[in-house]
Amino acid sequence: MISPDNFPTPALALRSTDPVEVDRVTYFARHQANAAEDLRRQLLATDWPGLPLKRRIVMLRASFTTLVQWRYGLARQAPGRIGVGIPLDADRFRLSMREAGPNFDRLGYTGRLRAGAQWDAVSRTYVGGQDTPASRIILAYGNAALDRFAAEAPDGEVLQNVVALPDGTRVNGNRLVRRAAADQIGVNLLRRIATRGHDASRIEVGGGPIYAVTAAADDADVLYAEALRLLAQACELRREQRIRAWQTARYLLYQGPRTKKGSDAVIRAFLVAVGSVLLYQVPTIEHDADLRCMVLGQPAATTMPADAALYPR
Repeated sequence: MISPDNFPTPALALRSTDPVEVDRVTYFARHQANAAEDLRRQLLATDWPGLPLKRRIVMLRASFTTLVQWRYGLARQAPGRIGVGIPLDADRFRLSMREAGPNFDRLGYTGRLRAGAQWDAVSRTYVGGQDTPASRIILAYGNAALDRFAAEAPDGEVLQNVVALPDGTRVNGNRLVRRAAADQIGVNLLRRIATRGHDASRIEVGGGPIYAVTAAADDADVLYAEALRLLAQACELRREQRIRAWQTARYLLYQGPRTKKGSDAVIRAFLVAVGSVLLYQVPTIEHDADLRCMVLGQPAATTMPADAALYPR
Protein backbone atom coordinates (compact mmCIF):
# COMPACT_ATOMS: atom_id res chain seq x y z
CA MET A 1 0.00 0.00 0.00
CA ILE A 2 0.97 3.59 -0.58
CA SER A 3 1.73 5.41 2.67
CA PRO A 4 2.62 8.93 3.83
CA ASP A 5 6.26 7.79 3.91
CA ASN A 6 6.21 7.91 0.12
CA PHE A 7 5.52 11.67 0.32
CA PRO A 8 8.28 13.35 2.36
CA THR A 9 7.14 16.86 3.25
CA PRO A 10 8.76 19.37 0.87
CA ALA A 11 11.13 21.72 2.62
CA LEU A 12 9.50 24.51 0.60
CA ALA A 13 6.25 23.86 2.50
CA LEU A 14 7.91 24.26 5.90
CA ARG A 15 7.61 28.01 6.33
CA SER A 16 6.90 28.30 10.04
CA THR A 17 8.60 27.60 13.35
CA ASP A 18 5.21 27.03 15.01
CA PRO A 19 4.91 23.28 15.81
CA VAL A 20 1.15 23.35 15.22
CA GLU A 21 1.61 24.75 11.71
CA VAL A 22 4.44 22.30 10.99
CA ASP A 23 2.21 19.39 12.06
CA ARG A 24 -0.57 20.67 9.82
CA VAL A 25 1.74 20.84 6.82
CA THR A 26 3.30 17.42 7.38
CA TYR A 27 -0.16 15.88 7.77
CA PHE A 28 -0.76 16.69 4.10
CA ALA A 29 1.25 13.57 3.21
CA ARG A 30 -1.71 11.51 4.45
CA HIS A 31 -4.04 13.22 2.01
CA GLN A 32 -1.60 12.53 -0.82
CA ALA A 33 -1.17 8.90 0.19
CA ASN A 34 -4.94 8.34 0.33
CA ALA A 35 -5.47 9.92 -3.10
CA ALA A 36 -2.62 7.95 -4.63
CA GLU A 37 -3.81 4.68 -3.09
CA ASP A 38 -7.31 5.24 -4.47
CA LEU A 39 -5.85 5.74 -7.94
CA ARG A 40 -3.56 2.70 -7.62
CA ARG A 41 -6.52 0.48 -6.79
CA GLN A 42 -8.54 1.89 -9.66
CA LEU A 43 -5.73 1.20 -12.14
CA LEU A 44 -5.43 -2.38 -10.91
CA ALA A 45 -9.17 -2.97 -10.82
CA THR A 46 -9.53 -1.96 -14.47
CA ASP A 47 -6.43 -3.95 -15.54
CA TRP A 48 -4.96 -0.70 -16.81
CA PRO A 49 -1.67 -2.28 -17.98
CA GLY A 50 -3.61 -4.72 -20.17
CA LEU A 51 -5.75 -2.14 -21.95
CA PRO A 52 -4.97 -0.95 -25.50
CA LEU A 53 -2.49 1.93 -25.61
CA LYS A 54 -5.05 4.62 -26.48
CA ARG A 55 -7.29 3.47 -23.63
CA ARG A 56 -4.36 3.56 -21.23
CA ILE A 57 -3.60 7.17 -22.22
CA VAL A 58 -7.26 8.21 -21.90
CA MET A 59 -7.45 6.68 -18.44
CA LEU A 60 -4.29 8.45 -17.31
CA ARG A 61 -5.63 11.78 -18.53
CA ALA A 62 -8.93 11.21 -16.69
CA SER A 63 -7.04 10.16 -13.54
CA PHE A 64 -4.92 13.29 -13.62
CA THR A 65 -8.05 15.43 -13.97
CA THR A 66 -9.61 13.65 -11.00
CA LEU A 67 -6.55 14.48 -8.91
CA VAL A 68 -6.82 18.14 -9.92
CA GLN A 69 -10.36 18.12 -8.56
CA TRP A 70 -9.14 16.37 -5.39
CA ARG A 71 -6.55 19.11 -4.82
CA TYR A 72 -9.13 21.82 -5.46
CA GLY A 73 -11.42 20.22 -2.88
CA LEU A 74 -8.65 20.27 -0.27
CA ALA A 75 -7.92 23.92 -1.06
CA ARG A 76 -11.56 24.79 -0.43
CA GLN A 77 -11.26 23.27 3.05
CA ALA A 78 -7.90 24.86 3.90
CA PRO A 79 -7.85 27.45 6.72
CA GLY A 80 -5.58 29.81 4.80
CA ARG A 81 -2.07 30.43 3.64
CA ILE A 82 0.93 30.07 5.97
CA GLY A 83 3.05 33.21 6.23
CA VAL A 84 2.67 36.38 4.16
CA GLY A 85 1.44 36.75 0.62
CA ILE A 86 -1.72 36.82 -1.44
CA PRO A 87 -4.70 35.18 0.31
CA LEU A 88 -5.53 31.61 -0.65
CA ASP A 89 -7.92 31.38 -3.62
CA ALA A 90 -9.18 27.82 -4.10
CA ASP A 91 -10.37 28.49 -7.65
CA ARG A 92 -6.76 28.88 -8.79
CA PHE A 93 -6.23 25.18 -8.00
CA ARG A 94 -8.37 24.31 -11.03
CA LEU A 95 -7.50 27.32 -13.21
CA SER A 96 -5.44 26.23 -16.22
CA MET A 97 -2.04 27.72 -16.93
CA ARG A 98 -3.29 28.69 -20.38
CA GLU A 99 -6.01 30.84 -18.81
CA ALA A 100 -3.89 32.25 -16.01
CA GLY A 101 -0.56 32.90 -17.71
CA PRO A 102 2.87 31.71 -16.51
CA ASN A 103 4.02 31.30 -12.95
CA PHE A 104 6.99 33.33 -11.74
CA ASP A 105 8.60 31.36 -8.91
CA ARG A 106 11.22 33.32 -7.01
CA LEU A 107 14.57 31.68 -6.27
CA GLY A 108 17.43 32.91 -4.09
CA TYR A 109 16.96 35.04 -0.99
CA THR A 110 13.24 35.13 -0.19
CA GLY A 111 12.59 36.89 3.07
CA ARG A 112 8.87 36.13 3.18
CA LEU A 113 9.79 32.47 3.76
CA ARG A 114 11.60 33.38 6.98
CA ALA A 115 9.59 33.11 10.19
CA GLY A 116 8.86 36.53 11.68
CA ALA A 117 10.50 38.58 8.92
CA GLN A 118 9.43 42.21 8.58
CA TRP A 119 8.69 44.20 5.44
CA ASP A 120 11.37 46.70 4.35
CA ALA A 121 9.94 49.21 1.88
CA VAL A 122 13.37 50.48 0.79
CA SER A 123 14.73 47.12 -0.37
CA ARG A 124 11.28 45.75 -1.21
CA THR A 125 12.14 42.57 0.66
CA TYR A 126 11.27 40.96 3.98
CA VAL A 127 14.20 41.17 6.38
CA GLY A 128 15.15 39.63 9.71
CA GLY A 129 13.28 36.74 11.24
CA GLN A 130 14.43 33.14 11.48
CA ASP A 131 15.52 30.76 8.81
CA THR A 132 13.06 28.00 7.89
CA PRO A 133 13.56 24.91 5.73
CA ALA A 134 11.70 26.80 3.00
CA SER A 135 13.97 29.86 3.07
CA ARG A 136 17.08 27.67 3.11
CA ILE A 137 16.11 25.47 0.19
CA ILE A 138 14.93 28.31 -2.05
CA LEU A 139 18.25 30.07 -1.40
CA ALA A 140 20.14 26.86 -2.25
CA TYR A 141 18.27 26.49 -5.53
CA GLY A 142 18.90 30.14 -6.34
CA ASN A 143 22.60 29.40 -6.02
CA ALA A 144 22.14 26.29 -8.18
CA ALA A 145 20.49 28.46 -10.84
CA LEU A 146 23.45 30.84 -10.73
CA ASP A 147 25.78 27.88 -11.20
CA ARG A 148 23.85 26.91 -14.33
CA PHE A 149 24.08 30.45 -15.66
CA ALA A 150 27.84 30.43 -15.04
CA ALA A 151 28.24 27.17 -16.94
CA GLU A 152 25.72 27.66 -19.75
CA ALA A 153 25.01 31.37 -20.20
CA PRO A 154 27.55 33.42 -18.23
CA ASP A 155 26.49 36.75 -19.73
CA GLY A 156 22.83 35.92 -20.19
CA GLU A 157 19.74 37.09 -18.39
CA VAL A 158 17.54 34.23 -19.60
CA LEU A 159 18.40 30.53 -19.60
CA GLN A 160 15.94 28.47 -21.60
CA ASN A 161 15.46 24.85 -20.55
CA VAL A 162 15.15 22.85 -23.76
CA VAL A 163 13.54 19.47 -23.14
CA ALA A 164 14.68 16.52 -25.25
CA LEU A 165 11.87 14.02 -25.88
CA PRO A 166 12.69 10.33 -26.41
CA ASP A 167 12.16 10.60 -30.18
CA GLY A 168 14.68 13.45 -30.43
CA THR A 169 12.13 16.27 -30.61
CA ARG A 170 13.18 19.34 -28.65
CA VAL A 171 10.58 21.43 -26.84
CA ASN A 172 11.04 24.63 -24.84
CA GLY A 173 10.34 24.05 -21.18
CA ASN A 174 10.64 26.60 -18.41
CA ARG A 175 13.09 29.50 -18.20
CA LEU A 176 15.43 30.82 -15.52
CA VAL A 177 15.53 34.62 -15.51
CA ARG A 178 17.84 37.06 -13.71
CA ARG A 179 19.12 40.65 -13.65
CA ALA A 180 17.20 43.29 -15.63
CA ALA A 181 14.87 40.69 -17.15
CA ALA A 182 13.99 39.54 -13.63
CA ASP A 183 13.37 43.13 -12.54
CA GLN A 184 10.92 43.50 -15.42
CA ILE A 185 9.15 40.33 -14.28
CA GLY A 186 8.78 41.99 -10.88
CA VAL A 187 7.10 44.99 -12.51
CA ASN A 188 4.77 42.73 -14.48
CA LEU A 189 4.03 40.65 -11.40
CA LEU A 190 2.99 43.68 -9.36
CA ARG A 191 0.75 44.85 -12.18
CA ARG A 192 -0.86 41.43 -12.50
CA ILE A 193 -1.53 41.16 -8.77
CA ALA A 194 -3.03 44.64 -8.63
CA THR A 195 -5.23 43.84 -11.64
CA ARG A 196 -6.66 40.90 -9.70
CA GLY A 197 -7.67 43.33 -6.96
CA HIS A 198 -4.99 42.42 -4.40
CA ASP A 199 -2.69 44.72 -2.47
CA ALA A 200 0.70 44.58 -4.22
CA SER A 201 2.48 47.04 -1.92
CA ARG A 202 4.34 44.31 -0.01
CA ILE A 203 5.14 41.85 -2.75
CA GLU A 204 8.82 40.91 -2.51
CA VAL A 205 10.36 41.90 -5.84
CA GLY A 206 13.64 43.44 -4.56
CA GLY A 207 16.87 41.76 -3.58
CA GLY A 208 18.04 40.63 -7.02
CA PRO A 209 15.83 37.58 -7.42
CA ILE A 210 16.03 34.83 -10.01
CA TYR A 211 12.72 33.54 -11.36
CA ALA A 212 11.74 30.16 -12.70
CA VAL A 213 9.11 30.93 -15.35
CA THR A 214 6.80 28.15 -16.48
CA ALA A 215 6.69 27.00 -20.10
CA ALA A 216 4.45 28.56 -22.72
CA ALA A 217 1.02 26.93 -22.82
CA ASP A 218 1.46 25.22 -26.21
CA ASP A 219 4.81 23.74 -25.17
CA ALA A 220 3.42 22.65 -21.80
CA ASP A 221 0.61 20.80 -23.58
CA VAL A 222 3.16 18.86 -25.64
CA LEU A 223 5.19 17.98 -22.54
CA TYR A 224 2.13 16.81 -20.61
CA ALA A 225 0.85 14.69 -23.48
CA GLU A 226 4.26 13.11 -23.95
CA ALA A 227 4.48 12.29 -20.24
CA LEU A 228 1.17 10.41 -20.40
CA ARG A 229 2.21 8.60 -23.57
CA LEU A 230 5.50 7.51 -21.98
CA LEU A 231 3.78 6.15 -18.89
CA ALA A 232 1.17 4.34 -20.96
CA GLN A 233 3.76 2.80 -23.28
CA ALA A 234 5.92 1.77 -20.34
CA CYS A 235 3.52 -1.12 -19.66
CA GLU A 236 5.08 -2.84 -22.69
CA LEU A 237 8.69 -2.43 -21.53
CA ARG A 238 11.12 -4.31 -19.31
CA ARG A 239 11.31 -3.09 -15.72
CA GLU A 240 14.50 -1.05 -16.05
CA GLN A 241 13.09 0.64 -19.15
CA ARG A 242 9.91 1.37 -17.20
CA ILE A 243 11.94 3.12 -14.53
CA ARG A 244 13.60 5.31 -17.15
CA ALA A 245 10.23 6.15 -18.68
CA TRP A 246 8.82 7.03 -15.25
CA GLN A 247 11.79 9.28 -14.50
CA THR A 248 11.43 11.08 -17.81
CA ALA A 249 7.67 11.46 -17.34
CA ARG A 250 8.28 13.03 -13.93
CA TYR A 251 10.46 15.69 -15.51
CA LEU A 252 7.98 16.35 -18.30
CA LEU A 253 5.07 16.75 -15.90
CA TYR A 254 6.94 19.31 -13.83
CA GLN A 255 7.98 21.12 -17.01
CA GLY A 256 4.36 21.21 -18.19
CA PRO A 257 2.16 21.97 -15.15
CA ARG A 258 -1.57 22.06 -15.80
CA THR A 259 -2.97 24.39 -13.15
CA LYS A 260 -2.01 27.70 -11.61
CA LYS A 261 -1.83 26.26 -8.10
CA GLY A 262 -1.58 22.76 -6.67
CA SER A 263 0.32 21.13 -9.54
CA ASP A 264 3.06 19.79 -7.27
CA ALA A 265 0.70 17.77 -5.06
CA VAL A 266 -1.21 16.45 -8.07
CA ILE A 267 1.96 15.39 -9.88
CA ARG A 268 3.32 13.66 -6.76
CA ALA A 269 0.14 11.66 -6.13
CA PHE A 270 -0.15 10.77 -9.82
CA LEU A 271 3.46 9.61 -10.17
CA VAL A 272 3.41 7.49 -7.02
CA ALA A 273 0.13 5.81 -7.98
CA VAL A 274 1.10 5.07 -11.59
CA GLY A 275 4.64 4.19 -10.58
CA SER A 276 3.43 1.65 -8.04
CA VAL A 277 1.62 -0.21 -10.83
CA LEU A 278 4.40 0.08 -13.41
CA LEU A 279 7.36 -0.68 -11.16
CA TYR A 280 5.88 -3.37 -8.87
CA GLN A 281 6.88 -1.30 -5.85
CA VAL A 282 5.86 2.07 -4.47
CA PRO A 283 8.26 4.87 -5.44
CA THR A 284 9.05 7.70 -3.04
CA ILE A 285 9.00 11.23 -4.40
CA GLU A 286 11.97 13.37 -3.39
CA HIS A 287 10.84 16.30 -1.25
CA ASP A 288 12.45 18.74 -3.69
CA ALA A 289 11.40 17.00 -6.92
CA ASP A 290 9.67 20.13 -8.22
CA LEU A 291 12.70 22.36 -7.65
CA ARG A 292 15.08 19.83 -9.16
CA CYS A 293 12.97 19.64 -12.30
CA MET A 294 12.52 23.40 -12.57
CA VAL A 295 16.11 24.43 -11.85
CA LEU A 296 18.74 21.76 -12.42
CA GLY A 297 18.13 20.77 -16.03
CA GLN A 298 17.10 17.49 -17.62
CA PRO A 299 20.12 15.23 -16.90
CA ALA A 300 20.09 15.99 -13.17
CA ALA A 301 16.31 15.96 -12.87
CA THR A 302 15.73 12.59 -14.52
CA THR A 303 17.84 10.75 -11.96
CA MET A 304 17.33 11.56 -8.28
CA PRO A 305 18.89 10.01 -5.15
CA ALA A 306 15.79 8.06 -4.10
CA ASP A 307 15.57 6.49 -7.57
CA ALA A 308 18.47 4.20 -6.72
CA ALA A 309 16.08 2.18 -4.55
CA LEU A 310 13.97 1.38 -7.62
CA TYR A 311 16.69 -0.66 -9.30
CA PRO A 312 17.10 -4.36 -8.46
CA ARG A 313 20.32 -5.14 -6.61
